[in-house]
Amino acid sequence: MAVVVDLDVMLARRKMSVGEFSRRIGLTPANVAVLKNGRAKAVRFSTLDAMCRVLECQPGDVLRWVPDAVDEVAEAIPVG
Repeated sequence: MAVVVDLDVMLARRKMSVGEFSRRIGLTPANVAVLKNGRAKAVRFSTLDAMCRVLECQPGDVLRWVPDAVDEVAEAIPVG
């Protein structure tokens, strides 16, 4: 499974730069880049709250789950 961060999409929709966004949520531009590029291993709820507040969106607008190919193959194999 993979959780994908669609932060770049939301920033583009809001016409907001990474610099402005990072300032408004209280993260460094480098940490925003980690989120934006999908390299984050975790996100604090307080950070997610700030992201949603600034972007005026729901968590599902920023995060989405995509199954791995292995998960799809395992689901296709009948059990029993």
